[in-house]
Amino acid sequence: MDTMTERTKALPGAAAQTAFPSSISRAAPWVGGWLALMVVITIAGREATHELAVFQIMELRSLIGLCMLYPLVRANGGIQAMRSAVLPYHVMRNVVHYAAQFGWLLALAMIPLAQVVALEFTMPIWTALLAVAFLGERVNAWKAAAVVCGLAGVYLIVRPASSGISAGQAIALAAALGFAVSVTMTKWLTRRDGAVAIIFWMLVVQSALGLVPALAVWRWPSGAIWGWVLVIAFCGTFSHYCMARALRYADATVVVPLDFLRVPLTALAGWLIYSEPVDLLMVLGTLLILVGNMLNLRRGRKEA
Repeated sequence: MDTMTERTKALPGAAAQTAFPSSISRAAPWVGGWLALMVVITIAGREATHELAVFQIMELRSLIGLCMLYPLVRANGGIQAMRSAVLPYHVMRNVVHYAAQFGWLLALAMIPLAQVVALEFTMPIWTALLAVAFLGERVNAWKAAAVVCGLAGVYLIVRPASSGISAGQAIALAAALGFAVSVTMTKWLTRRDGAVAIIFWMLVVQSALGLVPALAVWRWPSGAIWGWVLVIAFCGTFSHYCMARALRYADATVVVPLDFLRVPLTALAGWLIYSEPVDLLMVLGTLLILVGNMLNLRRGRKEA
């Protein structure tokens, strides 16, 4: 899902420090909102897939999300202000992101929730590899250690030597790779368009992409499933707003590690609601992935 849209956006120089003073206490409620919405959307996504096809869930999410986003669009100058000089890049980014979201929702119905979220956190590892392959970045000791930790963590979680990689695990890893490509493109877009415009075009493009596939598998949702669809639309739209607000008050090196709390929180939700077990190798693999992410953050802070 495009969970890191605003993580790479920063204001330059001392003016940024004056306009948006670092304050963990002010950022904490927004980080809490992000975490709550992301855990809830994981549960809602699984519940909705019990009755509806993923294509239909994603289409309803985008259309309802547009309606929910409209007050923010209006507050930021209306539809006219959403114009973009780089619209083709929005389209390309959201084609990739749509495929990644599809895989993420599909994996929710196939493997334990904690596995989906833990494998999602390999996204920064894939982003680092993509930066080396396509952006010409050099492999230093920090980056190499981060990649090794991340890949070792994935190995412990999927355990291919014992039973092979399951279809759900492969789909979750492919979704994480897709999110990494999406984030790499978003880094470029945030230099040209604001957060609301990026979310607006995400919803517009993905509504267009999913219309025909959704109609092909359409079935009228029951009342209970309508409730879950509304939850998905709300959480999927405003979780990103919470993250953007958190980054107004605290540095990314403070906010991003707190996002790692999604793994134990989702594991707890899976255990309480679906009785999903969490074994020691799963915990160790997750810790290695998080260590890899922390090394990436340390490398970024040193370079800054």
